[in-house]
Amino acid sequence: MALVGSLRKELAEAVASSRVLVVGAGGIGCELLKNLVLSGFVHIDVIDLDTIDVSNLNRQFLFQKKHVGKSKAQIAKESVLKFCPKASITAYHDSIMNPDYNVEFFRNFTLVMNALDNRAARNHVNRMCLAADIPLIESGTAGYLGQVTVIKKGVTECYECQPKPTQKTFPGCTIRNTPSEPIHCIVWAKYLFNQLFGEEDADQEVSPDTADPEAAWEPEEAAARAGASNKDGDIKRVSTKDWAKSTGYDTVKLFNKLFKDDIKYLLTMDKLWRKRKAPVPLDWNEVYNIDFLNAESCDSKAEFTVVGLKDQQILDLKSCAVLFAKSVETLRARLAEKGEKAELVWDKDDPPSMDFVTAAANLRMHIFSMNMKSKFDVKSMAGNIIPAIATTNAVIAGLIVLEALKILSGTVEQCKTVFLNKQPNPRKKLLVPCALDPPNPNCYVCASRPEVTVKMNVNKVLVQTLQDKILKEKFGMVAPDVQIEDGKGTILISSEEGETEGNNRKCLVEFGIRNGSRLQSDDFLQDYTLLVNIVHCEDLEKDIEFEVVGDAPEKAPQKLTEDPEKNIANGSDDGAQPSTSKAQEQDDVLIVDSDEEPSSAVSDINMEDRTQKRKLEQEDDHIRAKRMRVEQPADQDDDIIALD
Repeated sequence: MALVGSLRKELAEAVASSRVLVVGAGGIGCELLKNLVLSGFVHIDVIDLDTIDVSNLNRQFLFQKKHVGKSKAQIAKESVLKFCPKASITAYHDSIMNPDYNVEFFRNFTLVMNALDNRAARNHVNRMCLAADIPLIESGTAGYLGQVTVIKKGVTECYECQPKPTQKTFPGCTIRNTPSEPIHCIVWAKYLFNQLFGEEDADQEVSPDTADPEAAWEPEEAAARAGASNKDGDIKRVSTKDWAKSTGYDTVKLFNKLFKDDIKYLLTMDKLWRKRKAPVPLDWNEVYNIDFLNAESCDSKAEFTVVGLKDQQILDLKSCAVLFAKSVETLRARLAEKGEKAELVWDKDDPPSMDFVTAAANLRMHIFSMNMKSKFDVKSMAGNIIPAIATTNAVIAGLIVLEALKILSGTVEQCKTVFLNKQPNPRKKLLVPCALDPPNPNCYVCASRPEVTVKMNVNKVLVQTLQDKILKEKFGMVAPDVQIEDGKGTILISSEEGETEGNNRKCLVEFGIRNGSRLQSDDFLQDYTLLVNIVHCEDLEKDIEFEVVGDAPEKAPQKLTEDPEKNIANGSDDGAQPSTSKAQEQDDVLIVDSDEEPSSAVSDINMEDRTQKRKLEQEDDHIRAKRMRVEQPADQDDDIIALD
């Protein structure tokens, strides 16, 4: 039943004449689009690059099984028109970060509503709305929790006004040598997938780490042990696609290399095991009790432990070995079909890929005396998934519309940040409204003259690193142009293809950049300029390429405990991929004050004290609200990041 008849005349007219942009057509987006047309909105644009997956159907009610594989934006449009055939809806099966959707595009709208699920896209929409001076309504959900807030240039905090926690990382030596938690083994298995079938990355090595400072070998001793491990035709410790191809992806050799030879080599690092339980190597013949395994024998010679739903089974050791072999054979065949230089991309929704990670991770868990996990549990951790709940999406979508009505009424000052909260709070209310924060004068996005200071070793940092890791990854630029403030206007980086590619492999010092240098970085798509002050430092910690000075960690949310009863949530709604990319089945986790991840690569929602707590609406001055933060990684990726 339409709600437009309940609105006063002036507001109903404003609603009918406004044009709104909905970014994201997933869990929140579906509910929001339905709410908008039933509230009288008739001019709606919706954009989403994702396509419909079977896993979406339990909560994204605009979609049916017959729609699987089709554009979310297009099908959402067609379904919503059944509620209100008179509505004018434009659907874009595209990424909101496409340069076609520039500032002029955003200026076509009265307001923008985000129903996104990743930080990079949220950062970008935030900047576009600031540049176009269009109100933005942010939203997100994680399990039973949710949040809605309004962002208005010059009036409220922008999405990037407060520092976000970085992704939770694990040292590479922990992943490679001394895993102590199941997540360590799952990350190792995902790295192994890339080493064998995907894009090899030196930072994702899975072999024993001889440089582990805890092992503390003498150099000559390390060399001797390394040589000894390769005697008598032993398989090399380095796991690469080339090695795998040379063996024809022989399952027995691969199994014994990963789970026997490498583990035996780890045992020679005796200092690692003085205070830890030592790992126990696995031998293929002992586990499976045959000399060779082929694809045909898998189904007939092993029985899986069937308890409960298939994906919630915890397989026994032999079944894990069989699953590992079957998935290797399947992935090897897929790789061969694609050609000599082909690479596979790990996808949690691809059964062979998920089987490989489940089996490899569980075998490693067994070796290091951990309880093995079901495929369901492994998938949840590997894809950073927490359950998406349709009811939560519905509540948050309703709150978005209520805030939109306030904006169209011309009463932005009455807008609130509203938290859907299941934990006890001062008012004992399910919905907790808080006053909007004013802009942060030190924000490097919405301040009058955004400026940051970055500490780095200019003798080592490459122009490519400045572009990709600092300006794009850290500061969210899409296509930066960088000019050195050296009196000459030297162009260091150009967004025009081919203009400055020759600079990429050069160090910053080669361009006269030194301590105190200033770089003007412009992103014309975002209509955004950032001044970067360089502080030269030669004694940064190992493996840290740069450090943003003043990115106050004390303002980030406090660490969560491992006890779920003590946390509001620990996890992203389903992963870290944007709804503008086909990958995860997550729904729209909001980051307001909290990355990316980081973060653990799972997203965290925290209720915590702010420096200045807000008075709750219509309550005593002594009743304070804790601000809830919902975080989603970023960019990135759906991984836990391991650092060497």
